[in-house]
Amino acid sequence: MTAQHRRLPKIIFFDIDDTLYIKDQHCIPASVKPALMSLKQRGVLLAIATGRSLGIFPDAIKELIDEVKIDYLITLNGQYTQYQGKKLFDYPLEDEQIHQILAYFRTKNIATACMSKDQVYALSVNDNLRTALGSLGIKYRLVNQDDICFAQPIYQILAFYRDCELDATPCLPATIKTTRWHDCAVDVLDKTSSKARAIKQLLASLAIDAQDAAAFGDHLNDLEMFEFVGTAIAMDNGHPAAKQAADIICPRHDENGIAKILHSLGWLRPESTFVTK
Repeated sequence: MTAQHRRLPKIIFFDIDDTLYIKDQHCIPASVKPALMSLKQRGVLLAIATGRSLGIFPDAIKELIDEVKIDYLITLNGQYTQYQGKKLFDYPLEDEQIHQILAYFRTKNIATACMSKDQVYALSVNDNLRTALGSLGIKYRLVNQDDICFAQPIYQILAFYRDCELDATPCLPATIKTTRWHDCAVDVLDKTSSKARAIKQLLASLAIDAQDAAAFGDHLNDLEMFEFVGTAIAMDNGHPAAKQAADIICPRHDENGIAKILHSLGWLRPESTFVTK
């Protein structure tokens, strides 16, 4: 899992939180922008691959997207993908799935929230919700379930509980899975959902082989993505399972890890001198 020169990928996918973005400091390392610009100058396509929806991107990430001209945005763990502000494809939950999920967690007195492509709608609020969403600075709207009316697509549901608060694994429909992203919260998704599914469809449309793609990530929702791409790079500050699944371990996100590893792999322009120690 050490870094050594590899063939330059045709496209690289970047997770946001604890990868590109230092959420505790509400910023991106100064070395990231010039590193990504160097990749663009070498003809590499750049993409975001995140569990966030478009409406809850941090301001620093929005600025990075605009300034670097990041090509593709894969959001909501692969459920909504866009290019230059326009939807390419999406995978919303079915109405029946939504009602089954919400009904189950309601019987357990567990707070939930629905995610559209750009909003988070909290159906109830508890300390777990405040803690989990607060850790990412995510704003939400408190609504009644009837107020959503599901007239707009819902891509995933958030459920706010600790493992110790349920007697057993959630008894959800066979078509549904959960992925924990915080001690107090899980993503609730269609079983076939993942960043990898969206990446697979995107690469097929671009006629790019998976071996010519690389991805940076740090957590459990990156595992399928790591299995699919040719070069999987986990942040050293990441979840142990993500580091175990990766081909390469990158230095910490708050220690200029992305720029350092891109330099070590030989993927930046030779004259690049912005990598800090």
